Amino acid sequence: MSTTTVAPTIAHTVVGPVRLTGARPTNKLPQFLIDEAQIEEKQSFDPNRHMNYQPPSKIYTMKEIGLEGQGISPNAVTAPFQLFTEEAIKQMRARYSARRRAPFICDAWRSPEVLAKISEVAGIELIPSMNYEIAAINISVNDQTTTVMKAEDDNLPAFAWHRDSYPFVCVTMLSDCTGMVGGETALKTASGEIMKVRGPAMGTAVVMQGRYIEHQALKAFGGRERISMITSFRAKSPHVRDETVLTGVRPISNVLELYREWSEYRLKVLEERIRAELENERQQQLGQRPFNVSDMKRFLIQQREFLDATIAELIQ
Repeated sequence: MSTTTVAPTIAHTVVGPVRLTGARPTNKLPQFLIDEAQIEEKQSFDPNRHMNYQPPSKIYTMKEIGLEGQGISPNAVTAPFQLFTEEAIKQMRARYSARRRAPFICDAWRSPEVLAKISEVAGIELIPSMNYEIAAINISVNDQTTTVMKAEDDNLPAFAWHRDSYPFVCVTMLSDCTGMVGGETALKTASGEIMKVRGPAMGTAVVMQGRYIEHQALKAFGGRERISMITSFRAKSPHVRDETVLTGVRPISNVLELYREWSEYRLKVLEERIRAELENERQQQLGQRPFNVSDMKRFLIQQREFLDATIAELIQ
């Protein structure tokens, strides 16, 4: 994959509630969801069997929405594209979270084949931000199936305008959307205009650079339930600037688990950067080049800023 240099900009502040106890669901899952999630055979993820990738019909760029130079990739958001087979979706619906409970889901999102396709449409090589951020699940259940809606309801938001905590997100649909109306993602362009991206259908996904784009999910009407799976991503290279925050995920997380993985990933990034800088200095010495004080100070200041940003998210 070709490397694209994006001019540095300051990321917008992510706004969200400040709470240190994870919000819990207000309603129990209906019994029909539990019953229908039963499967006869638990399978291991096999990309040859469970992937059904078809390239998106359109990839919108940051330039197209007036945000050229922002973010870590020139790509903004994809149209929905086929990613998983129906058989894979049934396996994913059976169990939802935690590696010991959901090896199929965790293996899917760590599969080199899946990551290659996500990276391809994102325009930059990506990996899951943390294990904790693999496959968060949003569930919306209608009390009764609704197939008729008023036109003025088309723009009702399911979530408020926001920016994500992580650079990229992949939203995968786990529900049959037949008869469902709405569910688009609305993006706010630099000029303030609203652009809609069609909502995904079962087995399809949308990839978006949500840290740098103000967006909201519009409500979907009709259908019995709407289950979406959200996995957050960051750049694989430790040398790409990282403006991840925890604002949006802290209020719905076990903060001790979240903070442990946050600290581990940030320290690993720092370790890789320092190792690379040490190797660079060794090569400079071998080449008998003079020590560059300005370059070293610049590197150290950048790492200090990275550490300060890491510490700032460890709210107690």
